Order: sequence, then structure tokens, then C-alpha cells
Amino acid sequence: MPRFLFASDTFKGTLSSGELAELLTQAALEFFPDAECVGLEVADGGEGTVEAVASAMGGRLRRLEVAGPRGGAVRARYALLDERRALIEMAAASGLPLLAPQERNPLLTSTYGTGQLIADALDQGVREITLAIGGSASNDGGMGCLRALGVRFLDGQGAELEGSGGDLARVCQIDRTALDARLAETSVRVMCDVDNPLLGPRGATRVFAPQKGATPEMVEELERGMENYAHVLESCVAGFDASRPGMGAAGGLGAATCALLGAELVSGIDCVLDLLDFDELLKGCDLCVTGEGHADSQSAHGKVVSGVAARCHAAGVPCVAIVGAMSPDAAELLQVGVDALVPTVIDATPLEELLAHARENYVSAARRVFSLLRLGTGL
Repeated sequence: MPRFLFASDTFKGTLSSGELAELLTQAALEFFPDAECVGLEVADGGEGTVEAVASAMGGRLRRLEVAGPRGGAVRARYALLDERRALIEMAAASGLPLLAPQERNPLLTSTYGTGQLIADALDQGVREITLAIGGSASNDGGMGCLRALGVRFLDGQGAELEGSGGDLARVCQIDRTALDARLAETSVRVMCDVDNPLLGPRGATRVFAPQKGATPEMVEELERGMENYAHVLESCVAGFDASRPGMGAAGGLGAATCALLGAELVSGIDCVLDLLDFDELLKGCDLCVTGEGHADSQSAHGKVVSGVAARCHAAGVPCVAIVGAMSPDAAELLQVGVDALVPTVIDATPLEELLAHARENYVSAARRVFSLLRLGTGL
């Protein structure tokens, strides 16, 4: 009896990870009626990760009102995976989509709401926190998040700062005496798939702040502020290194969580696969099918397909990727563990038509995969 494992990323705007697993199961059973099919909802640490992991693990979503990027109240959610573990997306409280284009200003935005989510998880008894930090609206060095957890950022007169991006240049001292004591017994992992340092041409400000509404003048002001902030961190946190890869993630939230919470930076997809016990599920499988809506060279670096394929390669399990569309450079996936790439369409098709017929196109591709697999097993 063949055993198949299905673990695809969402085809954004059309089919969810769970729906793809259901379609693959239907196609597999058409050609292998006695097959054992295991479907798994996966994500790479970006949008949708909380829902996918909670669904796959039987966790529950907790919703509460927190401060948004500009301070106004927003309804946010995170996942309680069990009694001690939580998965939090900072974008739920501090994400760029929460702001209208005219509201985006990284001098004014803050990660305070993300800290409120962490504090609430601690209130629920959580002592293992996984934090996904993609999609931020902020460039505050993570001050807002840490301020919500009890850290005080002080100016030259000893007054406490609010912790927005505009306060970076004013920080002179960091007071950690009131940091939530429960964090000392809490492990924090941060899903981070960028290697940007905190400062410089590839740093948090120069690379990401323009995407968050910063004008060229704002970028220069924020960079000067971040240089000051980095100096203060280095002076009060032994061993802090602003040039370490990942410190610039989420406007410096990567730096703050590592320096002040002792967080560990981890690959998003690898973290998700570990949470889901993917390696155990893979044992004894004859084939794994993964995929995403559009495959290109970036798919081979820290995305669902490459993460799943690498695990399959290590376990000696063949891996097929069904993708909605693919660029020529998607062939890089064949170097990281994907054994075959199968697009859902083979002709040049307008995007609107692709989206409108995503389901039937995917079913057709899935049937092609399993029909060829049946042919191969019969030779």
C-alpha cells in the first residue's frame, strides 16, 4: 500500500494549503485506491502561518484588542498550540497592511501591539513562543515590543520614550529592571528568513524603510537614529553584534528580541516543519507532493517548496512540486531536492483566467502526476 504525504503552500488568492491536500488526495485515490494519504497544512513563516499551523496541530486561535502600528486599537490573533506553546505573527498587530498608504510613516509606527500579544501568551501559561516577524510596518528597533514587556527606553533626561522609529536617536539608556520576569523561563524563537544586519546599505532602514512609507529624508533620519540605538544596545548588552545577519529583520525587531529576550533566529519553514513533526510524518512515505502558486529562483531559498524538498532529499523520499506557474529560473529547485516540477498550466494564459480556473487546473496537474506515477510503478 503506497503512502503519500501532501504539504503545499497556499496558492494565494485561490486555493488554501488544506484545499490543495484534499485535491491531491482525491487524485491519488483515483489511481491508487488503496493508498494512505496524509495532508498537512504548511506555511513558511509569512502570512497565514498561524492559521495553517493551528489547523494542522489542533491548536486554537486567541483574539484580543491591541495597539496597532500607529497606536489605534486593532483586533489581532495568535495561536495557542497547546498549554505551553504559542505561535505569534507580528504582522497581526504591527503589520503594514493594517495601515492605509497615507498612514505609513516609520518615524511614527511601533511594534507595541506585538509585545502585547506576547504578554497575553505569557498570561495564558505559555513558556515557548515562536514569533514570525515578516510584514512589519515599523522601523522602531523593536522598542515598542519590548516596552510592552516592561523594558524602559530612556532619553538623556531619564524620561521614558514611547518607542517609535522617531525615538531611536533619543535613546540614551535601556532599563530592563521591570522586564516581565516570566520571560526568564520562556524560550523565544524568531522566524527570520532575511540576513540583513541592523545598519548600513543592507540594513533595516535603507532596505526596508522605503517600503514602509519612508521618504529619502526619513531614511537618513532613521538610519542615524538606528546607529545611536545600536550603540546603546552594544553598551548595555554584552556580546550584542549589530552586524549579525537577521538583526535588521522587521525594522530591528530581530535585534531587540535577540539582545533583550535571548531569542534564537530560525528559518521560518524549518521551524514550521519542526512544529508539525514533519520528519516523523515523512517516515515510510513513497512520495511527497509540495508546491506553491508561482515558482521562481526565490522558491529555492527559505520557502515551503525548498524546505519540504530538502527534508525529503535527506530522508530519501521522492518529491514532486506542483506549481501554479513557474519562471525559467525555478529550475533551481531541482538542485535542492525537488525531483520533478509540474506546472498547472502549460500554455501562456492571462492571469485573470489562471485565477478563475485555479481549481480545475490544479486537479488536472494532480491527475497527471499520479497517472504518470502509476505508469512508472507498472514498468
